[in-house]
Amino acid sequence: MLLSSAYLPPVWYFTKLFLFDGKEVQIEQWDHYVKQTYRNRCVIGGADGLLALTVPTEKPETPKCYMRDVRISDHGNWRHQHWNALEAAYGQTPFFLYYEDDFRPFYERRFEFLFDFNLQLIALCCQLIDIHPHLHPTEEFSTPNFQSSIFNLQSTCSDFRSLIHPKHDPACDPMFRPAPYYQVFADRFGFRPNLSIVDLLFNMGPESLLVLQQSIISEDEGCR
Repeated sequence: MLLSSAYLPPVWYFTKLFLFDGKEVQIEQWDHYVKQTYRNRCVIGGADGLLALTVPTEKPETPKCYMRDVRISDHGNWRHQHWNALEAAYGQTPFFLYYEDDFRPFYERRFEFLFDFNLQLIALCCQLIDIHPHLHPTEEFSTPNFQSSIFNLQSTCSDFRSLIHPKHDPACDPMFRPAPYYQVFADRFGFRPNLSIVDLLFNMGPESLLVLQQSIISEDEGCR
């Protein structure tokens, strides 16, 4: 399976990792970096509404920069801001204190490259959810194969690099239907689907695995 690099990506992204539990998953590092994607941006649910957290990046030396070469900027004390935002949004959730020590080091240590930062966070989230895909950076860029359905898990390679995008409606994926789960501010906003995976983890803890499973529609169901 192929996925783009992403910063604390949404539940949609992790349903694919759930499907490939124990299988090889390649995270693309040879695509050109594009702004306004999940590569450096996640969305969390706070007390005042949805909040986008963006990791600032240094301006690349060339117009087209590979994802693997994108450097994180220290502009704006963003690590402190992101951690404060996570604490404010999820400090009262059932599992924030349980996972706090796992996530805090990522906002205290300086990572040079965005790709490495993202990959290690994704690996941590997989570990906490208790799924174990074999995550590897791609060795080269593979041209998308549109002749093979991206939804066919029996195909040689399932390519979700372009599918999971902030501007794409998750409803375009016939295999994903976000299952509702407890959210600490649901009394104000109702259920807010497809937020960052940390929203699911902090609210549901070990039951995150069940929510991911319930959010996946089998190929047979999708054809009905």
